[in-house]
Amino acid sequence: MSQIDLFCYSVYFIIFVIPYKPYPMNEDVELIAEETRDRMEKALAHLEHELARLRAGRSNPALLDGITVDYYGVISPLTQVSNINTPDAKTIMIQPWEKNMLGTIEKAIMAANIGLTPVNNGEVIRINIPPLTEERRHQLVKQVRNEGETAKISIRNARKWANDELKQLLKDGLPEDLEKEAVDQVQEMTHSYNGKIDKVMAVKEKDVMTV
Repeated sequence: MSQIDLFCYSVYFIIFVIPYKPYPMNEDVELIAEETRDRMEKALAHLEHELARLRAGRSNPALLDGITVDYYGVISPLTQVSNINTPDAKTIMIQPWEKNMLGTIEKAIMAANIGLTPVNNGEVIRINIPPLTEERRHQLVKQVRNEGETAKISIRNARKWANDELKQLLKDGLPEDLEKEAVDQVQEMTHSYNGKIDKVMAVKEKDVMTV
């Protein structure tokens, strides 16, 4: 076989025998973006949940989140065995679906050690929210900021995960310009969610410091 024939055969092999497979960047990058956004959204939701549980001197059913009772052998949250509402800004009222649960619920609230005292009148349980001292308000503000920083750490971790995944795609053949574009998108998400965290913290701090 001459050199010309060999060259022609090589070209034919490359073009027709080895199938060309364009890099499926769009799908992979979009999956990374979706997962990153989901991780950041969960960090924000967790922050909102934790801040809702902080007592700010006003009644809020979320103060009782995490408290469970034994309901006929099944450990259940209060919301599944009673109706919880706030008749006014200083009172939480718990109406069990079954009166025989009153004592169980009362004990569960006391055992939770959340700084609230339930009053059982035989029909419902009332919890009066005591006013916050100035010292306690400043302590809560520090707690709000700590929760916010924890959320931002989760955001940074999500960004690092995304950037590591994109670096791996780059090694696997992702064009550099597309990798840079994706990294910029992740940074924009990071900035956006940090801004949302700051807003949530600001609202809670104002709530805590309002007498």
